[in-house]
Amino acid sequence: MTIASGVFTQLAAKKQSGLGSAASGASAQLYRRTTATLNKKKAFYKSNEIDPSMQRSDGRHGVVSVDGTINGELSVGGYNDFISSVLRSTAWSAGVSSGALIDVTAAVTSGANGTFTTAGANFLTLGFKIGMVVRWTGWSTTGVPNNAHNFLITALTSTVMTGTMLDGVAVGAKAAGDSVTALSVGKHNYIPTSSHARDYWTIERNYADITQSEQFIDCAITGMNVKLPASGMATIDFPIMGLNMTTGTASVFTSPTAAPTGNILAAANGAVFVQGTKVATITSLDFGVAGNYSVPGGVLGSNADPDVFPGMIDVSGNMSVLFDSVTMRDYFLAETEVSIIAAFTTANTAAADVMSFTFPVCKINGADKDDGEKGLTMTMPFVALRDTTGGAGTDTFDSIMLIQDSSIT
Repeated sequence: MTIASGVFTQLAAKKQSGLGSAASGASAQLYRRTTATLNKKKAFYKSNEIDPSMQRSDGRHGVVSVDGTINGELSVGGYNDFISSVLRSTAWSAGVSSGALIDVTAAVTSGANGTFTTAGANFLTLGFKIGMVVRWTGWSTTGVPNNAHNFLITALTSTVMTGTMLDGVAVGAKAAGDSVTALSVGKHNYIPTSSHARDYWTIERNYADITQSEQFIDCAITGMNVKLPASGMATIDFPIMGLNMTTGTASVFTSPTAAPTGNILAAANGAVFVQGTKVATITSLDFGVAGNYSVPGGVLGSNADPDVFPGMIDVSGNMSVLFDSVTMRDYFLAETEVSIIAAFTTANTAAADVMSFTFPVCKINGADKDDGEKGLTMTMPFVALRDTTGGAGTDTFDSIMLIQDSSIT
């Protein structure tokens, strides 16, 4: 007797054309995972009659549903389509380019921090935003260190781009005169203010070793949770709600695309900035995007719900910070709205792949300190809010969050 094994089980998914149209055939995507716990569930209704035997004699299966979670390690290019569905975005946007500029001056602020100042262009109208990672090209002589390095934008005006080289290399000071170009690497995505996508997925668990397959249909990816520990791999999980499941002895997907091969991220390679300042004492960071989906719980004449309904999007998280000064604590006490930027690379090299997460407006809702024979830590929960001052020609998007992945082409 063969017993199904997780290592022989393949997880694949494909976006449906719409509600009630289960996906099949070509163009599905295989996914890496640590676990996938999707299952069909049924409500059970028991009789409440009082019987002289003092025993229940009837019960029924009720409304069916699908729920579970896809858990994985956060990798560049690993879950782009899932993330887009969580953000209710129709697509990832192409990188922003400055085009060739000959009026940019590079200057060192301190260490890997520096500025790029333009005399005639406008970084804001070009489309650059705080939290984007850009790579410059075209620098000569003393400006050569600026070429092809991941530069994280931490502050931005129409003429001055301020930030840090993520690999720790110092900005190369250079007077204007070179023909240089800045390009935000890969693509970026954010929660839009209108024209929101409403995606449905068919997700399959194919048990190849026992020739069985389960297809979970009309699934909504209801959120995502990212955890970035100080030591260890970054993780991501996607809670799922769906309407039903079908079964078979073979995959419904023909020749699915191979699983992405992007490297996994670790918080040891990267940086976290709060209110534009690098915080070197953060011991962990996590955040979640909750779509607040719901189902009606059944309709007359059917054992399946008619739809999975989206709610408002909430974004919240938590930072653990060593208590080395009052700056972080006082953000909570004064109810200061702060920005949080977290950028992580796959290696500590100039042009390593990178993912960045930017929350332009956050309220920190606590600063609880622990105790003991150790360095004291503050637990700092936060809620991210829509940046209503953002938009075209400003330094942020009109959105709760911005995500960038350099591996998307």
